[in-house]
Amino acid sequence: MENWNSGNTVIFYGKDGDLTGPDREHAETSMLALHLLQSALVHVNTLLVQTVLETPAFHDRMGADERRGLSPLFWTHINPYGRFRLDMNTRLDLTAAPAREATV
Repeated sequence: MENWNSGNTVIFYGKDGDLTGPDREHAETSMLALHLLQSALVHVNTLLVQTVLETPAFHDRMGADERRGLSPLFWTHINPYGRFRLDMNTRLDLTAAPAREATV
């Protein structure tokens, strides 16, 4: 959870990650935008984890304890300093990348 909280300061930058604004309505709008962004990130992360777990090399190596430790609350793949071009006419293709074998 602490890692997720530090991720909030990255995805919700501004005055040290604080909700600011001239009034309560602006702060509430900022908070709702942050919640929407968090929900979208968790959804994409869940799809990514599901895709990885469909690979037999990973699926067969994971026991009950490892599955319990999985969480969609990660943000290390986020680049907050680049440009993101949103194309609403295409979908995110999570199956395009070839499955890699597990190496340990």
